[in-house]
Amino acid sequence: MHEQSSIDARNLQRRACELIPGGCHTYAKGDDQFPEQAPPFIVRGAGCHSWDADGNEYLEYGMGLRAVTLGHGFSPVVEAVKRELDGGTNFTRPSTIEVHCAELLQSIVPGAQMVKFCKDGSHAVDGAVRLARAHTGRDLVAICADHPFFSTSDWFIGTTEMNAGIPEATRRQVLRFRYNDLASLESLFAEHAGRIACVVMEAARIHEPMPGYLEALKALVHANGALLVFDEMITGFRWHLRGAQQVYGVEADLCTFGKALANGFAVSALAGRREVMELGGSGHSRERVFLLSTTHGAETHELAAAMATMRFYRDHPVVETLYARGARLREGFERAVQSNDLVGYVDLASRDCNLLFGTRDADKRPSQVFRTLFMQEMVLRGILAPSFVVSYSHSEDDIDRTVAAAGEALAVYRRALDEGPEKYLRSRPVKPVFRRFA
Repeated sequence: MHEQSSIDARNLQRRACELIPGGCHTYAKGDDQFPEQAPPFIVRGAGCHSWDADGNEYLEYGMGLRAVTLGHGFSPVVEAVKRELDGGTNFTRPSTIEVHCAELLQSIVPGAQMVKFCKDGSHAVDGAVRLARAHTGRDLVAICADHPFFSTSDWFIGTTEMNAGIPEATRRQVLRFRYNDLASLESLFAEHAGRIACVVMEAARIHEPMPGYLEALKALVHANGALLVFDEMITGFRWHLRGAQQVYGVEADLCTFGKALANGFAVSALAGRREVMELGGSGHSRERVFLLSTTHGAETHELAAAMATMRFYRDHPVVETLYARGARLREGFERAVQSNDLVGYVDLASRDCNLLFGTRDADKRPSQVFRTLFMQEMVLRGILAPSFVVSYSHSEDDIDRTVAAAGEALAVYRRALDEGPEKYLRSRPVKPVFRRFA
């Protein structure tokens, strides 16, 4: 069992909460998202392993919110960054690497006739929405209600429970439809005829698209004069080298990539049809769109990280490895679920390359208490796992270690179902990120 964090680490944790709203810079990494036994801070990582401030080692999943897909400190990426750093990172005029990186992404992503780089997924999706509104002359945006996150900007956050500070007028500009339910989108187009600029969604997330769904959806969007935007932050470089669009054979008008694009370095991309993308540039007759323009938007060392990452994906069986390791983990975990008589209480969802676990209480209702208990027991066994999303660095031995730990954790889960979780839970329950009050 792992030791509790030292007094120094806990004091630093309290200091972080005094200095930083929420105690960290990403809500999903906050204290309220993990059991109290989780390490307050990570100080270094190597491959799929990380170490906390007290020197405890953890086997990590969902690394960097699924951005670190190759592994921490992955040598081909780190070396490319080091080489670029020696020559400077940000100049008065563009760098040649901006062209080379765009060419490489274009060679991989279907339909990427033009490319614009930025720092995070939010800005990339924001750019897509702004382009769609300018291209169509419409204001409303339709988003998939079953896909949890698209942007930190007002247009999206206003649709969540955490919408304090967002004007009501902004909230009314975004409509929601259900995944795999074409009729729900049809009704939005009928109710708001000629007013919807774009449909923003992931091609898939937890559930697979029903046969013909994405093709019919794209036809519906175009028939109503709108644009289709695929957010490939999760699916890109994980479902397939060329993204979910390649898997399902449906190209969006605009698509956004990030996370695995640069193995944890801050690079995201907006790509798509030339006639839409060029509105963010010059040399055309229409009113220009202020698309994506930041001081640090195309720093050379981060684009070098993106190029090294894409090349490694292209030249090595990265995606195949993600699927293989995930399949091994799924098989072992499901055996442990069955052996502990937990079928219907604990499960795994999504593809093998993107495993997410679900937890339920004695009445088989989704439960944050039992999520906390399971994460607690995994942490105590050296596994830091808000999900079971694997990386290229996870070995078969790492997977087997995880399955063994999960088996022990699930045995505790079984006892907690029978005797009550309060007997076994040593932490306050974790909470949803999007909630109205603290």
